[in-house]
Amino acid sequence: MSLEVENPPGIETTRQLKRQDSLYGDAEKVSSFKHHGSEGGWSRLLHLAFQSVGIIYGDVGTSPLYAISSTFPDGIKNNDDLLGVLSLILYTLILIPMVKYVFIVLYADDNGDGGTFALYSLISRHAKVRLIPNQQAEDAMVSNYGIEAPSSQLRRAQWLKQKLESSKAAKIGLFTITILGTSMVMGDGTLTPAISVLSAVSGIREKVPSLTETQVVWISVPILFVLFSVQRYGTDKVGYSFAPIITVWFFLIAGIGVYNLIVHEIGVLRAFNPMYIVDYFRRNGKEGWVSLGGVILCVTGTEGMYADLSHFSIKAIQISFSTVLLPSVALCYIGQTAYLRKFPESVADTFFRSIPELMFWPTFIIAILSAIIASQAMLSGAFAILSKALSLGCFPSVQVIHTSKSYVGQVYIPEVNFLMGLASIIVTITFRTTTEIGNAYGICVVTVFSITTHLTTIVMLLVWRKKFIFILLFYVVFSSIELIYLSSILTKFVQGGYLPFCFSLVLMALMITWHYVQVMKYWYELDHIVPADEVTALLEKHEVRRIPGVGLLYSDLVQGIPPVFPRLVQRIPSVHSVFLFMSIKHLPIPHVAPVERFLFRQVGPREHRMFRCVARYGYSDMLEESVLFKGFLSERLKMFIREEAVFETNSTAGDTQTSPDEVIDPEVCGHDENVTSDLALWVEKEKQLIDTEMERGVVYLMGETNVIAGPKSSAAKKIVVDYVYTFLRKNLMEGEKVLSIPKDQLLKVGITYEI
Repeated sequence: MSLEVENPPGIETTRQLKRQDSLYGDAEKVSSFKHHGSEGGWSRLLHLAFQSVGIIYGDVGTSPLYAISSTFPDGIKNNDDLLGVLSLILYTLILIPMVKYVFIVLYADDNGDGGTFALYSLISRHAKVRLIPNQQAEDAMVSNYGIEAPSSQLRRAQWLKQKLESSKAAKIGLFTITILGTSMVMGDGTLTPAISVLSAVSGIREKVPSLTETQVVWISVPILFVLFSVQRYGTDKVGYSFAPIITVWFFLIAGIGVYNLIVHEIGVLRAFNPMYIVDYFRRNGKEGWVSLGGVILCVTGTEGMYADLSHFSIKAIQISFSTVLLPSVALCYIGQTAYLRKFPESVADTFFRSIPELMFWPTFIIAILSAIIASQAMLSGAFAILSKALSLGCFPSVQVIHTSKSYVGQVYIPEVNFLMGLASIIVTITFRTTTEIGNAYGICVVTVFSITTHLTTIVMLLVWRKKFIFILLFYVVFSSIELIYLSSILTKFVQGGYLPFCFSLVLMALMITWHYVQVMKYWYELDHIVPADEVTALLEKHEVRRIPGVGLLYSDLVQGIPPVFPRLVQRIPSVHSVFLFMSIKHLPIPHVAPVERFLFRQVGPREHRMFRCVARYGYSDMLEESVLFKGFLSERLKMFIREEAVFETNSTAGDTQTSPDEVIDPEVCGHDENVTSDLALWVEKEKQLIDTEMERGVVYLMGETNVIAGPKSSAAKKIVVDYVYTFLRKNLMEGEKVLSIPKDQLLKVGITYEI
């Protein structure tokens, strides 16, 4: 989608696009823009690897607290079943988090960001699959947005691209599974604190057996309250300082595992033979299949590892996973199995009963702290994914607080944090035990795994263009494994498994409603725009006066004049001396470099001083404060005016190679001195005028849009648009707060859209 403006005389379209790429700096400066973790030597890499231990592995690392006990809720009937379950756990750890995520899926990052919405945005940059069009010619010039169209030889990628772009069902399907994945990650973030904290606290009953189940729950609730209360301080302060604690935790569980292995039965190492898995299912049949719902809990938090990718680098995660997490957790499970071979009656409290007496209290304290950190990892991932959904127009406006000046991907969303905290406490009080919470937890985990597999397969076909045999192998192996696990966990739908589905349905309904109305609103505005070449006639028709200052009229459109502008000049026939039709556009990439932030176009004759401006942000970029935004806008607008003068001069001279500096040096330009001098003088006057008008004041104009269903709409559409959407719009954060617009500089113009 291109901005509505005619090319200057003598300037071809290709030159126009090239001009946009070089507006605010040299291409070399733009191309050096890197995401966090992309640079540095081995010391930096090892530092990031150490930090990642404290941020993203807490959930996977604390799964030994409840995984085996959840696999045997009715006790151990055959001692050899332990070897089968251990073999299942070991190979699940190797196949899903290690092979699939660490060495394959992590490479499907979107400029360093991970998660379901990162996969969706990566696909949308290579095929026009978004329901709201997001691609325009100038965006392809952004350094991070640069894509290479599929070559003619790669017919498979072209075929898939054509199918995705031509099928509305495919677009809706992609969007639906993406928001389902997001909803499940949110559910994961809600259930992780509940099951982790409850599992850790329940260990105290080993030393204080008089404590009841209810008392354990009420000890857990204040811990959960504190956990969600400190989220406002951000991952930097809450998570990074805990890397040493999680490291100690991993050394502890690995050491305890080795101790149990040596003391009780070293023969459990036979479980590395996958034949024990076959024997387990042969012996237990349907019961063995149902028990997979507990086995899958050994890889909880894996999706959080992918969602938190923006904080680290791929190599850092690969190093920390392979050298710290996998050996430690595997040894812990091996040790628990060795212990249970001698004491199978202790399966309900395996972890704490297998701890040597002298190590109990230190391990208990570290377990509590690790459970808190495990929750922090999933919450950070949930906030990161939801902020991307928000930026892509798939979630209602809420306040997103960037908690770190160093790492822009770290965010905190107060409203969401409150709701997740409340839900987590309610779940803890209601379910009371880790067994039913584990059933709900497992469904969240496996559903997200499956969605990631499907989206990654599309990335392999469309973006990576790997050999078909490798793509088929990836899809068949992992989708089959995840389908088996999902079919198992769904058997426990009534025993708590319904919880994530209820949660996801509510969240998906909210996201679908919001996105549906946003799409309809976008197309309504697009159908009612005023062509840019008619702005002069519009101003003359209403005898519009020019008043001092700068006016910014905000619109979602990036082309034409929005419908709210004619209404403005009808009601108040006056326009500021410098007037900009302003659009905030979020590209489906994590970051847009500041030098590439703004696009300008002249609207009407240049003496009108009316411009179209698009401010482009990635979904991990933070919108500037009002004062800083005005400063950037003023400087870029003056640079645009100068660039326009250069092109006008070059067009007159027939020379398209002149640099901006040559505008004020007529002798170098080699053409009419008076023309060049007059143009240079005009440029200086315009720049001074912009400074003057900026000092006089900036007024932000926004359409107060009331969206209602048309008279011929169905009852369902009227409920969605007139009630659900209106409720969300009125009770959630307003646009001017999202854009940090000062209230004393805001003017709203009411307008109603019938969709």
